[in-house]
Amino acid sequence: MDKLFNRVVHFEIHALDPERAIKFYTEVFDWSIKKWEATSVEYWLVATCPENTPNSINGGLVRRKGAAPAENAPISGCVCVLSVKNIDETLKKVTEKGGRVAIPKSEVPNIGFLAYFEDTERNIFGIWQDAKNTR
Repeated sequence: MDKLFNRVVHFEIHALDPERAIKFYTEVFDWSIKKWEATSVEYWLVATCPENTPNSINGGLVRRKGAAPAENAPISGCVCVLSVKNIDETLKKVTEKGGRVAIPKSEVPNIGFLAYFEDTERNIFGIWQDAKNTR
């Protein structure tokens, strides 16, 4: 098995009030969170540790669209993103195995491709293919 793929490489935290969430995560965990201006979506990059720290996973924070999860509802968490060798093949496999595409593949210009799927238990995961893997 190729250890460079099919592992968590990024997480996303969805927040109704990003400023409140940023304050929480920076004060509790001392994360560095900075607005990412390279996208039209309100998005902040989250560094959980210094750059190039081995085995680290960094992520993002995005403004939640719609209502927050209901109080006492089943667990609502952040979205993990898995690195894949071929996003199209992975999406095909997801649907063949009983999952569904939640958000179709889209390009992050000059960086890669991102899509989201729902597993058989209705959990959402992202999948990511680096642009360098398309050559």
